[in-house]
Amino acid sequence: MDRDKHADPAQPILISWSGGKDSCLALYSIEGLAAFEITALVTTITNDYDRVSMHGVRRVLLERQAAALQLPLDTIVISKDASNEEYEANMAKTLLRYRAQGVDSIVFGDLFLEDVRAYREQFLSGIQMKGIFPIWRRNTSDAVREFIRVGFKAVITCVNAEVLDQSFAGKLIDDEFLEELPPSVDPCGENGEFHSFVYDGPIFKEPVRFVLGESVRRGPFCFRDLVPS
Repeated sequence: MDRDKHADPAQPILISWSGGKDSCLALYSIEGLAAFEITALVTTITNDYDRVSMHGVRRVLLERQAAALQLPLDTIVISKDASNEEYEANMAKTLLRYRAQGVDSIVFGDLFLEDVRAYREQFLSGIQMKGIFPIWRRNTSDAVREFIRVGFKAVITCVNAEVLDQSFAGKLIDDEFLEELPPSVDPCGENGEFHSFVYDGPIFKEPVRFVLGESVRRGPFCFRDLVPS
């Protein structure tokens, strides 16, 4: 008997996608599971810069990343000084479009911030959707070491210079990077100490190619540009 004929259909889901390490780990943890079918990666773009919000990565690199992952990409555009109301309105508009198509769940790469998870779940409940948190409560040191061990490659694109020296912007996430991190900094940057861009790994069909560009300081944040190559 062909058991697949009687299996439950895969649940369509979205991935909340920053292009960074944690969202990639969340994707990796569910990618290939028969229970899920990934409908799209959903990313917030800051319109004034045409870059991934907070991470500072150019849209073109985000698009190449999605192509390398062989997954559809949907972007939500906000202004550079967007209020929470603007963010939520634009997010809800996009998610409700998917909800109307039967997609009622979105995956997040959150690790341990209870207030962030509570906010997401409250927001989603208002539009009859729910969150999936596949790497929740994982030890962050173990998580980043697995990320390196399985062959993912990522570069630091933004650091909060109030807690981490701006020289870390542009560094690769590898064993040397972890050794250099101050003990006060979470190894996954879960408290916002740094953000990253994943450019290669076991679920990529090819690397996303770039060269390091200039460093730019905006308030407490130092961004290292990645220039497509």
